[in-house]
Amino acid sequence: MFKGFYTAGSGMIAQQRRTEMLANNMANANTPGFKAEQSVLRSFPEMYLSRIDHARIPTKNSFQMKGLSPVGAISTGTYMQETLPLFTQGQLIDTGLTTDVALVDGQLPTDAETGIQGAIFYRLENEAGQEVYTKNGNFSLDAEGYLTTPIGHYVLDNNGARISLQNDDFRVTDQGVIMEGDTAVATLGVAFSGRPDSLIKQGNGTFLSGDGNLPGAQGNQNVTFSMLQGYTEGSNVDASKTMTDMLTAYRAFEANQKILQAYDRSMEKAVNEVGRVN
Repeated sequence: MFKGFYTAGSGMIAQQRRTEMLANNMANANTPGFKAEQSVLRSFPEMYLSRIDHARIPTKNSFQMKGLSPVGAISTGTYMQETLPLFTQGQLIDTGLTTDVALVDGQLPTDAETGIQGAIFYRLENEAGQEVYTKNGNFSLDAEGYLTTPIGHYVLDNNGARISLQNDDFRVTDQGVIMEGDTAVATLGVAFSGRPDSLIKQGNGTFLSGDGNLPGAQGNQNVTFSMLQGYTEGSNVDASKTMTDMLTAYRAFEANQKILQAYDRSMEKAVNEVGRVN
């Protein structure tokens, strides 16, 4: 009976964590470049139960022999193994700001072994000097004239250097070349990941590669993309689907809760009535 407590309890914990993940998705439905997270629920290994019986052998002395009678399999619970971002393209939003540049997916190769499609990102430099990646093209100029993100990360060019501009009166071509008048100042750096599921989420829409810096997408013949000035890429959260998933997770949590309450009443009856000594 105690196994049932653990099974129902693990189901409640898994659904609670899934609800928290979905709530975070919903809260970022309007965050530029945000990538919705998906949960992976797994079951613990099942146990096969047998009952020990005593079988009497029809002999003169009625010998007894121990045997096993199968009872069946029992689940040992479930858990949320991991969360994985969904890297599909979000809706393009017209902002009219020259510092906003949307990175538009083109042809992206798919990994032959995993079937996972690659992804492209802007290259950034965080406060620790590490190269991180984002799809959020909501840029601005800081007090020193560097192109930065809303959280202060420096936007890097295709050579990994910070981009310094005179003012926000510049033009960005569809290939990311920044033009001040007729002069090409820099090219927005774009990185490509063949296994985006392996990237480490850092928060604020940024990702870190655990295997060193990602290779550049410029020059990769298998990768095509374009940039659109005056636009940002919106979140790829599907609000209606997320609300439906939240209701499903809540109902699953509630079902496990009722099972737990039923086990609790059974234990109470066993202690107070069955176990009573008359």
